Amino acid sequence: MTLGERIQNMRKEMGLSQEELAERIGVSRQSVSKWENDAALPDTDKVLQLSRLFGVSADTLLTGSSAAPQSAEESPFDPPAENAAAQESGSAGRNPAKRSAIRKILAAALAVAALGLAIGAALIVKNLPAKEKTPEPPQTYPYVLVHGMGGWGDGSGMNTAAKYWGADTGDLAQYLRDAGYTVYTPGVGPISSAWDRACELYAVLTGARVDYGAAHAAAHNHARYGRNYAAPMVESWDAEHKLNLVGHSFGGETVRLLASLLTYGDAAEIAAGAEDISPLFTGGKGEWIHSVTALCSPHNGSSLTCVIDSLGGTIGIGSATELVASLCFTAAGIANPLNGVYDFMLDQFGLTEINGGLPEITAALEPILSRGTDHAGYDLSPDGAAALNEKIQLDPYAYYFSYAYRTTEAGSLLYNERPRGDTLPVLIPFALAMGSWQGKTPGGITVDSAWLPNDGLVNVISAEYPFGDPHTVLGEDAPEKGVWSVAPLQTGHHGTVIGLGANAEETHAFYINLFQMIDSCK
Repeated sequence: MTLGERIQNMRKEMGLSQEELAERIGVSRQSVSKWENDAALPDTDKVLQLSRLFGVSADTLLTGSSAAPQSAEESPFDPPAENAAAQESGSAGRNPAKRSAIRKILAAALAVAALGLAIGAALIVKNLPAKEKTPEPPQTYPYVLVHGMGGWGDGSGMNTAAKYWGADTGDLAQYLRDAGYTVYTPGVGPISSAWDRACELYAVLTGARVDYGAAHAAAHNHARYGRNYAAPMVESWDAEHKLNLVGHSFGGETVRLLASLLTYGDAAEIAAGAEDISPLFTGGKGEWIHSVTALCSPHNGSSLTCVIDSLGGTIGIGSATELVASLCFTAAGIANPLNGVYDFMLDQFGLTEINGGLPEITAALEPILSRGTDHAGYDLSPDGAAALNEKIQLDPYAYYFSYAYRTTEAGSLLYNERPRGDTLPVLIPFALAMGSWQGKTPGGITVDSAWLPNDGLVNVISAEYPFGDPHTVLGEDAPEKGVWSVAPLQTGHHGTVIGLGANAEETHAFYINLFQMIDSCK
């Protein structure tokens, strides 16, 4: 058991929270969190305070060795109770200043002893045979959390009213920062295509003007350049200062494509011959990414985009545009913009903020969504996802992880799969529709019974891994670079993993365990 684990166990035995322990010994909650995660060590003075508070010797706290416990109320510098009377009677010959000096000497001696124990333990570990060495804590690279379709990040007005990452459980990013991690939550276009979002994400992280690429902009008839980010969100990003990319829902496709472009670049953009080509399109940066994690991501699309003609009436959706507009908010567990104004960040199409609810949003989006395929609605379809997967290659330098959730169970003849009782209410109609529809897409992809289990927005079979990519089972096989490590199927709906309708302790534990696992990969 590590020192951090002993501190945590003793704290819990006393019924103290991290905040309460921090207050008792005069430090921040973040310091306690770092100690318990073995990300930092308490100094000698704090070791002494902890040992007194927990009622154990410093030796026991530091090394776990057994020792006669002392009362939490009894200071090791105070005289034993049985000698109190004798000391009281002899107090005339021992003035307060002398007693204070003796206590200081004892305190210094104990501090030196505790420090010696720590140094001694370190020397012992250092000289153990190689196979018995305590491994050094893994290097922790920063984490970039990328929202899904309809989501938002730092700087958005929506973010001041509600947190996308954390939702009902509070500010997840701040919790992780308090736990010692460096975490960024950038915002990209809520309904932009995976390509446009990857370009936007690169610009936000590096501090640059968004360049959608000369070839891409010409092919899709929109502006080549977008917003300008004067300051980089990440100060240092290169092969030595890697990033961990985590994407929820459509954010998973965004980070997959970003990693692919960094590694291989884009042949069409290079062939376009633009003198000011973005570094994103030139490749050679695969070693900039340590890991890519996809949470409930539609790698192979969602059958929800296929149900409009046959089942659209059952979910109140009459067109593809209405579906996209609706999904902008259901993915985050709400029905309308929280403040009546929503920034779609569609600068390349000349559209940014839209005032009003779903009718106004649908009307504003119709001209864009009906004229081409450069938007999230197409990429989310099985046909669009298949086309996107042809562009995306795995980064051989990065670890890949995926987590799929299921909120449905075996249903009736009408609905082959039905939502569980704990499904987010706004997702129930979608879960029912996806749990019953089978057929062929316009592009000829067969959606059969294997597609029926879903999380309310994404089919389980789609969230596990992109068809054709190499993959292993997380927990049974060691993670490999350039290979998907697919986690066992999780129970929950599309928003569970970001804290929607979820338990805070379980949500926090999921990310701490995920980050610790990723950090251990070298």
